[in-house]
Amino acid sequence: MSTEVGHTSLDIDKIRKEFPILDQSVNGKPLAYFDNAATTQKPRQVIDALTEYYSGYNANIHRGIHTLAEKATHAFEQTRVAMQTFINAGEKEEIIFTKGTTDSINLVAGSWGRKEIQKGDEIILSGLEHHSNIVPWQLLAQEKEAIIRVIPVREDGSLDMDAFKSLLTNRTRLVAVNHASNSLGTINPVAEITSLAHGAGALVLIDGAQAGAHLNIDVQALDCDFYALSAHKFYGPTGTGALYGKRAILESMPPYQGGGEMIRDVSFTHTTYNDIPYKFEAGTPNIADVIAMKAAIDFITTMNKSSMAAYESELLAYATEQTSSLPGFRVIGTAANKVSVLSFLIEGIHPFDIGQMLDARGVAVRTGHHCTQPLMEHFGIEGTVRASFAVYNTIKEIDQMVEGIDRIIRFLK
Repeated sequence: MSTEVGHTSLDIDKIRKEFPILDQSVNGKPLAYFDNAATTQKPRQVIDALTEYYSGYNANIHRGIHTLAEKATHAFEQTRVAMQTFINAGEKEEIIFTKGTTDSINLVAGSWGRKEIQKGDEIILSGLEHHSNIVPWQLLAQEKEAIIRVIPVREDGSLDMDAFKSLLTNRTRLVAVNHASNSLGTINPVAEITSLAHGAGALVLIDGAQAGAHLNIDVQALDCDFYALSAHKFYGPTGTGALYGKRAILESMPPYQGGGEMIRDVSFTHTTYNDIPYKFEAGTPNIADVIAMKAAIDFITTMNKSSMAAYESELLAYATEQTSSLPGFRVIGTAANKVSVLSFLIEGIHPFDIGQMLDARGVAVRTGHHCTQPLMEHFGIEGTVRASFAVYNTIKEIDQMVEGIDRIIRFLK
């Protein structure tokens, strides 16, 4: 098997040295980490940013006038500017820091949704959605007696856009879809979805959790109303992320949580609220991790996301080709347009057993329903084995996985 991919301009060996966790053995084998759709590993500059904050200028932000507080506030707000550029938002005030994609979606459902959704209104989701983009809308629909409609998934894992068009009515208030599927890797036509939804008078929320590390994001070009991201999916820390929202919509939304920072003036009889984005950032935020999120954005920007995506696509193509001749190997999700996710089954072998046996050979993959149970039910399966690739992965690691799968098949058949 080859040990090189195409003619990438990226120095993969140099990139790998920036990730301390990769230089280790698991069960006596070199670690091949293919669970990147769950969480990516962190480059040294992200780890250093966390250490620098806690060891050098740990202080609360926005309200302090002393030197450390001002330094922390500046660093925190610089991440907001970096995120604005990262997704091409029109204004930095349209960036709200949250705990991640799940928190962002719940914010929209709990604030915009409770204000705007009425009995009989319709919310359209897709059959590809993560539970985080299903359950908040179910809770809202139950509370408001609204109706949830679902865009069907074709057998290749792409969305049935003709069916989507037929679902749009004058009662459609929101369309919430992912940019890319965490289970299958399918990249959805979110620009077209947004245009069609707006034509029907509906707003659009895009779950960008799987797009952050792989796809160029331009919220102004997409014209979406909300866009949600998790830092830990694009080489940043866990427990932080961002919600983009159009200014006019955010300003019309009531606060989601009460507390410090989100207020302008408080008495026991009346409270006035702060401007966006602070209206939605109650309490002391996850300061260190928000600051380190900028380091993750800088890491991606320095390398060029298009180059990263091209390399990852080559890894996916190689893995798909090398596994295609394995007995009983079945890819779940064969859409033409995918991020670097290979979701598969092997006839007669449970995904959990495959995952455990690959782990014994140092290969980390994800098994199960990947928080997409409705999608698994659509395919008539309990779950899959998912190998998801990042820029620091290599052909040699894929060979290690393929060799492991081959041994599993020969051992269990």
